[in-house]
Amino acid sequence: MTSTRFRLAAAAATLPLLAVAACSSGSSSSSSASPASSPTSAAGGATSAAPAAGATSAATSAAAAGGKSTTISLLVDNSPVSTKLAAAVVAAFEKANPDIKVDVQQRPAGADGDNLVKTKLATGEMSDVFWYNSGALLQALAPAKSMVDLTGDPAIAAVDKSYLPVVTVAGKVYGAPWGSSFAGGVLYNKAVYAKLGLQAPKTWADFLANSDKIKAAGLTAIEGSFKDTWTTQLIVLGDYYNLQKTDPSFTADYTANKAKYATTPAALNSFQKMQTLTDKGYYNKGAGSTTEPQALAALAAGKAGQYPMLSTVVSALPADQLANLGFFGLPGDSAASDGATVWEPGGQYIPKTSKHIDAAKKFVAFTASVPGTVAENSAVPPTGPYLITGSTLPDTAPQAAKDLQAYVDAQATSPALEFLSPVKGPNLEQITTAIATGQTKAEAAAKQYDQDVTKEAKQLGLPGW
Repeated sequence: MTSTRFRLAAAAATLPLLAVAACSSGSSSSSSASPASSPTSAAGGATSAAPAAGATSAATSAAAAGGKSTTISLLVDNSPVSTKLAAAVVAAFEKANPDIKVDVQQRPAGADGDNLVKTKLATGEMSDVFWYNSGALLQALAPAKSMVDLTGDPAIAAVDKSYLPVVTVAGKVYGAPWGSSFAGGVLYNKAVYAKLGLQAPKTWADFLANSDKIKAAGLTAIEGSFKDTWTTQLIVLGDYYNLQKTDPSFTADYTANKAKYATTPAALNSFQKMQTLTDKGYYNKGAGSTTEPQALAALAAGKAGQYPMLSTVVSALPADQLANLGFFGLPGDSAASDGATVWEPGGQYIPKTSKHIDAAKKFVAFTASVPGTVAENSAVPPTGPYLITGSTLPDTAPQAAKDLQAYVDAQATSPALEFLSPVKGPNLEQITTAIATGQTKAEAAAKQYDQDVTKEAKQLGLPGW
């Protein structure tokens, strides 16, 4: 699979994101991870979830006071993370807005859920608010036809500007975030770094120098988990921040079929970085049979110094190990432009067919506010910063999430390419695994991926292909 599979597997680590569907859909998801599904109707449609705590009492209080109570519906996927977040936000929202009741509905995760969302929008039966993917999959929903334009609306007043591009189509903003962000870069063992007198690198040269010192100390410099082939994509995908800094026009040209990985030096460099790590022998012995959980355990135990991975996976570790794992963005050539590639939260949207648009906007605004993030954090620990102005991570957040927050505060982040372009190929993880295991060189791999992307783009009918 491609970067799509990467996003799917990544979300398995408890992301509060919607499911990134299969390659053709190009979405991203926590649902794919562990669909411990809530029941859905026999027809595959959404079913109403149990009311969140406080929902009934809030509506009852409004009725008792003689006021009118409005009920809006909220559609979320049935993954454990999404349902927990929804319940917490709804309870807090209804307490703050006793005249509005929220009926939480659930849909399947993955491709079935994607199809249900499209069907509901097409038939005018979509819930008043729905949580779905940001980025490439949003464009596939033709938001100009089906969704309420939120450009400049108070509902998105607290949304960090860095998030807006992933919910913007043709210059108009259609969504606001729910859940927290996470990043792709390098997790590192802080105790190993401290013992060897190392600092988190800000350049690729410094990263290689650190790796040499870790290897010389008899430890694994870079842990690899090639048995889970999706993890091999991290270097290429996590290097996007550096790519867009070096070649700002690449994304637009790539989407329009005017630029290729194999013929764009900054893009080819992402594949060359992978080959360098293999050529220098930094990876653990048996990396080909090592899984992601095994690699994370080795890093946490100090058997390895570094692990190219998503910041969110640390949530799988015991609390006493979290503080010892730090995160840094995949370094580029210049310390002055050091930054990190971020995977964005999912979006919340309002269909044009809603009969309660004002109430729906109030709910979106609440979710995308500091009180909303406080409610979310009470249900699910954040895997990265909330992209809401004024929102801060709790002291209990994993250190890797706090490290990512520093990049966000410095405005040194970029959304991953998948959030900015619908162009992707289904076989990236096979291609990058071949580089990691020394079977393919960088230049050949980049050409293979360009061919892979071309086939997929033509199947999707993208302009210019």
